[in-house]
Amino acid sequence: MLIAGPNLTIDRTLSIDELRPGEVLRFDGVVVTPGGKGVNVARAARALGHPALLVAFVPGHTGRAGAALLAEEGVALAGVACGGELRSTAVVLERGGRTTVLNEPGPALGDGEWEAYERELRAGLGGHRVLVCSGSVPPGAPADAYGRLAALAREGGLVSVVDATGPALAEALRAGPDVVVPNLGEAEATLGLGHGGESVEAAADAQPRALAAAAALVARGARAAVVTAAAAGAAWADGAEPAWVPAPVIERVRNPVGAGDVLTSALAAALERGEPLAAAVRAGVATAAASVESATAGELDLERARELGAP
Repeated sequence: MLIAGPNLTIDRTLSIDELRPGEVLRFDGVVVTPGGKGVNVARAARALGHPALLVAFVPGHTGRAGAALLAEEGVALAGVACGGELRSTAVVLERGGRTTVLNEPGPALGDGEWEAYERELRAGLGGHRVLVCSGSVPPGAPADAYGRLAALAREGGLVSVVDATGPALAEALRAGPDVVVPNLGEAEATLGLGHGGESVEAAADAQPRALAAAAALVARGARAAVVTAAAAGAAWADGAEPAWVPAPVIERVRNPVGAGDVLTSALAAALERGEPLAAAVRAGVATAAASVESATAGELDLERARELGAP
C-alpha cells in the first residue's frame, strides 16, 4: 500500500501515576519514537508483512532525525523536505488507565511545498493497489488536500482510503473516496452532530451512533465508510444496511493510541489483497484489538491478532 501521512511527529510516550494539571510533574518512564497516524499505519503494515511506502514531509534537523528513526525500524519512507522543524506529540499514560494526547500542528508549508508532496506521491503510485490518506495535514496545505489525493488515486486505478478529521475529511467526501475511516467523534463532527472530541473510551451508545454515522457518510459522498468506536468495535456501510463488528474484549490495555490506525492498515492490506469490505473490516477490528496490548502505537503481535480473529 501507498501511505500519504504528510504530518510526521516525534511521539514521547510518558508514564506517570496521575496527571495533575497546574503542577510540576516528573514522569516515571519515557519512550521516544517517530509517530503520526501515517507512521502507525506503516508500522502496522510492516508487522503484518505487507509492503508499504510512507510519503511524508521531513522538516528541518528534527525531520531528518525522524527519518533516521523510521529507517532503523525498517519503515520505507519517501521524504519530502520542507521548512520548519518536526512537531512533537506527548502521550501521557496514567497508572489508572487514562490516556491523554497532546498534539502540535506541525510547521506551516511554504510556496510550492504541497505541490512537491503531490509529485512525490504520484511517483509512488505504481505497484500499489491502495492509497491510504492518514492523519492531519500541516498548516498551509490545501483545504481539499485529501480530496486531491483521492482523485490522484482514482486516476492511477488505486482504491483510496481516507482517515482524517475536520475540513480534511469534509473536503475529501466531495471527491468521492472509496472508503473513509474516521472515529465516531470525527464522523459526527463532520456531519454536524458533535464537536469532534476524541476519547479512548467507548460511549454506552457508541454502536447505534456509529451505524448512523457510517450510513450518513456514504450519503455525503463516500463509496463506503467505516466508523470506529474505540473498544466497542466499528460500524461499516457501503450503501446497503450498515453493519456492526464488535471488538474482542482486551483485559490488559497497555497503549490504546494508534489502534484506529492499525485498523486502517489491516483494512487497507485486506483490500489490497482483493478481499471484500466486510472481511477487511473484521480483520481491521481484530488487529486493532491486538495492538492495544503493545506499548508503542502501531505495534502489534501478529499471532495475537490471529487469535483474536484476524486472517
